Amino acid sequence: MQLFIGIDIAKQTHWACAIDRDANVIFSMAIDNDPPAITGLIERIEALGANHVTVALDMLGGMASLVCAMIGEAGFRLVHTPGLAVNRARQGIRSGETKSDPKDAAVIAELARTRPDLRTVEPVSEIDADIRLLVSRRKDLVADQTRRAARIRDMLGALFPALERLVDPTTKTGLVFLTQFANPEEIRVAGERKIVQKLNRVSSTIRNVQAIAAAAVAAAREQMIDIPGAAMRTRLVKELAEEALAAKVRIAAIDKDLKALLDRHPDGALIQSLPGMGAVLTAEFIALAGNVGRFRNANALAAAAGLAPVLRQSGKSRATRRAYSGDKALKRVFYQAAFTSLANPDSRAFYDRKRAEGKRHHQAVIALARRRVNVLWAIVSNRTPYATNFKNAA
Repeated sequence: MQLFIGIDIAKQTHWACAIDRDANVIFSMAIDNDPPAITGLIERIEALGANHVTVALDMLGGMASLVCAMIGEAGFRLVHTPGLAVNRARQGIRSGETKSDPKDAAVIAELARTRPDLRTVEPVSEIDADIRLLVSRRKDLVADQTRRAARIRDMLGALFPALERLVDPTTKTGLVFLTQFANPEEIRVAGERKIVQKLNRVSSTIRNVQAIAAAAVAAAREQMIDIPGAAMRTRLVKELAEEALAAKVRIAAIDKDLKALLDRHPDGALIQSLPGMGAVLTAEFIALAGNVGRFRNANALAAAAGLAPVLRQSGKSRATRRAYSGDKALKRVFYQAAFTSLANPDSRAFYDRKRAEGKRHHQAVIALARRRVNVLWAIVSNRTPYATNFKNAA
């Protein structure tokens, strides 16, 4: 007996539907997202005595982590049905506009029965889980830091436009300055010498303090008018600068933790040997792609990242176009690594060749990123670090 179970994931209560090889419904039931209920589901599946069991989930990670871990520990084959595939399949059946948890679970089970190409979910190692969590946390901190810097620029632009042009709120020097001085009046009162002394007491590692202080004082002497809300703007700019400094320290700590994890990861050194793949990009790649071995070849990895061309054929018409799907975050990793690798002679030669063919800069970097997928695949598959004139080198 073959059994296919589809589980529609939810925060509090999942829904499971089991069908056999002939699509007959064996059971359809709600399952609370807690160990006793999931254990009950596993026992019910085992009681059926099926010689082949496939469990399909429409979500991985997050609220699906517990059921995924327990199903995997029970020894059942676990596959992933992408949400888009579930939605399209549901729309293609009778009353396709109707949506409910039992119906979605049935659709997921049907996909597991009819789609042998669904990706098998492998158990996540402790080190991979740690990398994913740290990468996710770093992403949040960087996004907050970007918004914070934009807010600082906006407030400074209204409070003291000359200072907004002078200091960079993305650097430590600029942020340290803004934690102490943001208002033209306080800069005029302090003067150049006191500003330098105070900043050096706060941090001894900041640069160009003398030049920035002199320029800030000169600019402050030119703006003698008070802007409405100046006191509150000054306070908020200083608060945001303090938050940004704290975030920079936290990001640096996460980068250090990621580097330590990569030193222990079996693929860490191999992936980092590819020019342009620093510690952060390597960690992001591992977090997004997982085990490279789950992709059958380099073309499958490129397709997952949206870097492989898509065939469009109808009748006598046949053409290829760039992909609009794929994992955008994974594509960004490959693109950023390719751009960074332009200092490498092999990558630069490939890029210059594409430019000579008439491709624009962006197109040439995309082409380089696609070629480097082949290189990365060969490095990890063959367990051979990158070297100059690598066989598949770009």
